Amino acid sequence: MANTSTRTLRLLSLLQTHRYWPGEELADRLGVSVRTLRRDIDRLRELGYPVEAQRGVDGGYQLAAGAALPPLVIDDEEAVALAVGLQAAAESPVEGVAEASVRVLAKVVQVMPARLRRRVEALRAMTVPVDWGQQAGAGVDPDVLTVVALACRDGERVRFSYTAAAGQGTERHVEPHRLVCLKRRWYLVAYDLDRADWRTFRLDRLSAPSGTGARFAPRVLPAADAAEFVRASVDGISRPHRVEALIEAPAERVRAHVGRWATVEPVTPHRCRLRMTADSLDWPAMALGSLGAEFRVVAPDALRTLLADWSTRFARAAGE
Repeated sequence: MANTSTRTLRLLSLLQTHRYWPGEELADRLGVSVRTLRRDIDRLRELGYPVEAQRGVDGGYQLAAGAALPPLVIDDEEAVALAVGLQAAAESPVEGVAEASVRVLAKVVQVMPARLRRRVEALRAMTVPVDWGQQAGAGVDPDVLTVVALACRDGERVRFSYTAAAGQGTERHVEPHRLVCLKRRWYLVAYDLDRADWRTFRLDRLSAPSGTGARFAPRVLPAADAAEFVRASVDGISRPHRVEALIEAPAERVRAHVGRWATVEPVTPHRCRLRMTADSLDWPAMALGSLGAEFRVVAPDALRTLLADWSTRFARAAGE
């Protein structure tokens, strides 16, 4: 039998369903005698909970209608369910539902115990809502969701076991970035340290995640946001290249030449930083070469390889 404090919390949780509980059924649920149940009910009344009792053979208990209850008593899985369900409603197209859901979610989080509040807020903050109107795919362990969400929020490296679509199991060591819910499934966007590249992981194929305690500095995701990255991965769409280069020329001059297709920021009066995205690296290579100034490619490595190949061919053409 559970200790008195644990049993009292369990009793309160059952009564908070606002349904009428026959005394014997409630005692059975708690694993206690009817006499012990009466003592537990008296204890709740002493704490300020208005519990009504109906005497007799069919007697039972319920909380008084309209009672203002102290903080909610919910377990970890219920906390995750609240966060997911209310955030889904917050994205609802039904008029009035979204605002009300946001208000309810804020109130619920305020009255949660600190430990549960930390987990729920991490899940809310680290999840990119995509297609929230659809139910998230089944089979995802709530503990996996919250452990990964906390790691995303805290910038902590994580290890976990992962099963690929073909059934091959691997051990992964990643820097988690964001959670995304898309097409009824949960995904983790993370930088895979062993493969030195960004990856998308389905959470229903992920097991035993654990934080390593090692913190990391955020990396630049090669996409506009985590949702776009997952869409591209799921739909098989090639992701755009993110180009960065240092140009030995004033920002005004470079901006006048390629400002329609790139972001140009001054570094010094005679040097600037250029950033652009492109589906093909041919265009950034031509744009950089047309500036008539010295430059250095910061990223990506594939652009350096392309420029080296072009320079060899151009040299041969000039020699001929």
